[in-house]
Amino acid sequence: MQIILALVVGASIGAGIHFLVGDRYTRGVAVAPVLGAVSAVVAWTILTWAGVGTDNLWLWLSMIVVPAAVTYPAIVVLAKRRVTHDARQQVTLRLG
Repeated sequence: MQIILALVVGASIGAGIHFLVGDRYTRGVAVAPVLGAVSAVVAWTILTWAGVGTDNLWLWLSMIVVPAAVTYPAIVVLAKRRVTHDARQQVTLRLG
């Protein structure tokens, strides 16, 4: 049942990153929270399958560090690629 904590914490970190990174109009509102939640749950699952118990600090830190380390760069890259793509499309379509 503790994996639900990882899910909630990861989604919360992802939501915070969504609002932290600029160009929010370039992505859906659920992309960052879902990415954060999935990365936290995957890290939690891998560590528990590796035998790390709930009494270990690394398990609890993983649900905070991993979503931040995965989601922030992914959202920054996604936003930059979308802005670049949109600018190229405007030139191609002679809109601006």
